[in-house]
Amino acid sequence: MTTMATQGAWLRMTSSPKSVAKSTVTSKELGFLTSQLSGVRISHAPSDVINRITVPSFPGIQPIVARRICPFTGKKANRANKVSFSNHKTKKLQFVNLQYKRVWWEAGKRFVKLRLSTKALKTIEKNGLDAVAKKAGIDLRKK
Repeated sequence: MTTMATQGAWLRMTSSPKSVAKSTVTSKELGFLTSQLSGVRISHAPSDVINRITVPSFPGIQPIVARRICPFTGKKANRANKVSFSNHKTKKLQFVNLQYKRVWWEAGKRFVKLRLSTKALKTIEKNGLDAVAKKAGIDLRKK
């Protein structure tokens, strides 16, 4: 059993040989195949179609994402197993203990708001903010 739309597409495709030849040439150029039974366009090479679509790119603008990494120590999440009583293991992440802290910067004579791990906070208290920032390669004037 065929529908009217299917019969119409079949009749249009087979009505004249010249139009069929032209339609296959243009469909091959576009990267699509046309089904003779239903008239639906099916992509045979999706990478060709995706490559033709252009997205405007802005090289200077990137999204700001607060990653869970301490900028001073480089600590990041650890992948571990959560082990149940039946010894069933499932993957989990152990995140770093990051805190937002206002730290007094002696050289700049002002407070600097930082997101750092508690280990980095202890290191800053021991060695000083300037020494830890210099070792990590962080410029405090930007923040």
